[in-house]
Amino acid sequence: MAKKHVVIGFIGSQLDGGQGAGRWEKWRPTISLVMQPDVIVHRLELFHSPQHLALAELLRGDIAKLSPETEVRLVEMAVEDPWDFGEVYATLYDWVRAYRFDPAREQYWAHITTGTHVAQICMFLMVEARFIPGVLLQTSPPRKQREGEPGTMTLIDLDLSRYDRIARRFEAEQHDAVAFLKSGIATRNRRFNALIEEIERVAVHSRAPILLAGPTGAGKSFLARRMYELKQTRHQLEGAFVEVNCATLRGDGAASTLFGHKKGSFTGAMADRAGLLRTADRGLLFLDEIGELGLDEQAMLLKAIEEKRFLPVGADREVESDFQLIAGTNRDLRAEVAAGRFRDDLFARINLWTYSLPGLRDRPEDIEPNVDHLVQQVGRESGRAVRFNAEAKARYLAFAQSARAPWSGNFRDLSASVTRLVTLAEGGRIGLPLVEAEIARLEWLWERDTGISDAGAAAREEALLAALFDAQALDALDLFDRMQLAGVLRVCGEAASLSEAGRRLFQASRQARSVVNDADRLRKYLLKFGLSWDRIAAVR
Repeated sequence: MAKKHVVIGFIGSQLDGGQGAGRWEKWRPTISLVMQPDVIVHRLELFHSPQHLALAELLRGDIAKLSPETEVRLVEMAVEDPWDFGEVYATLYDWVRAYRFDPAREQYWAHITTGTHVAQICMFLMVEARFIPGVLLQTSPPRKQREGEPGTMTLIDLDLSRYDRIARRFEAEQHDAVAFLKSGIATRNRRFNALIEEIERVAVHSRAPILLAGPTGAGKSFLARRMYELKQTRHQLEGAFVEVNCATLRGDGAASTLFGHKKGSFTGAMADRAGLLRTADRGLLFLDEIGELGLDEQAMLLKAIEEKRFLPVGADREVESDFQLIAGTNRDLRAEVAAGRFRDDLFARINLWTYSLPGLRDRPEDIEPNVDHLVQQVGRESGRAVRFNAEAKARYLAFAQSARAPWSGNFRDLSASVTRLVTLAEGGRIGLPLVEAEIARLEWLWERDTGISDAGAAAREEALLAALFDAQALDALDLFDRMQLAGVLRVCGEAASLSEAGRRLFQASRQARSVVNDADRLRKYLLKFGLSWDRIAAVR
């Protein structure tokens, strides 16, 4: 079924003006919209100021005579100064965000021939930012003015590279979108902020698969849902957000869950099942832990991604589903491909946009803003206003950002910790005794998870020192240097790279530096003792 044409535009107080019979002899751009021989305008959203209401009603009456099938909706735009960019933009923005667009059934044209230059620029910005999911429309008068001659209309598909100066106006919108992906949390980690900024651009401009890698609890599922919500605000997705953890799919039920099945196709198939891929039609499918899928399901998924169609279990006819895929994994899929556990063709298909989300212990500078956000969020959910006192917050952050806090569960651990603090806070204040109790709980939790006691950690430090130095060299070390070096080596033993170890060791002082090179600082420290990262990595 053909889409209906919907035009959004401003009244032209001069170009559309005219009261007597002579108005039919002049070219009026708004009237010309419904006089085009090959186009039917099904609805016209016509903005007007309060003082031009009579003209707007006259235009609506004239349009009813020329094109009875066109519905005209008059939209009053009460701005004090039509040449004030901020006022016009804010008013148009509020209307657009409240408007119920239906891109599946309607095609939207933004008319930029009428209205002030400011209004035309604002309309341009609405279309380019995809707040209006359509294209620009420009009308022009005929070369020779004759009664009944409609002139021409042109649809303009924007090419951003040709509008560099205007494109700078989108920086504020992009900033808002990035903040949306981060839930408004003012994160400080440069690597993470750069990663989110690129993800925002990809989310808005691409429908290709996206792969989010990172440890469990790093926020892959949360980020995937925020990307979906961002694309929804830009009218790029109409379907649902469908999430499944592939680690929960086992055996014959895996294919049925994903691709659906026909009644009677196997024992227990009592009715047809659509499957999650069809449920995600015109929406977003998030497959977390995609590395857990079996090879057969991987092959079926590849076909579904590339061809937008697949065969349900037990069916003899393919079905279609046009979904965008975001995949998550805590595995190194390159190693899985090399081991034959993951298809190389599927990996190549989902590896166009790959982002590795750092764990919480690799972002110590982001712990404080996340704690502040969680305290407010949990407080709102419980209907309480809760705050740290200064001493308690300093103690909690000092522990949370230290090497003693591995945050093995990442944001799940942090969220659970803050939830306990907010729940137990008496009188809405989180005090030092409560923080000390929570720190003890976290240390017990991580000791249980890792199976390493304080004594065991000390034994590992001594073993690492013994592997790197002979007895004579160790005896020559002052106790101060030996204890400090042991702690540094323990962090190096736990870190995956020199840079990661540097970030953890210099998490506080790095905030005061304009140029941050944690790896170089750590390298120079190790050289004082004749050590290198490669040598430490070889014996840890």
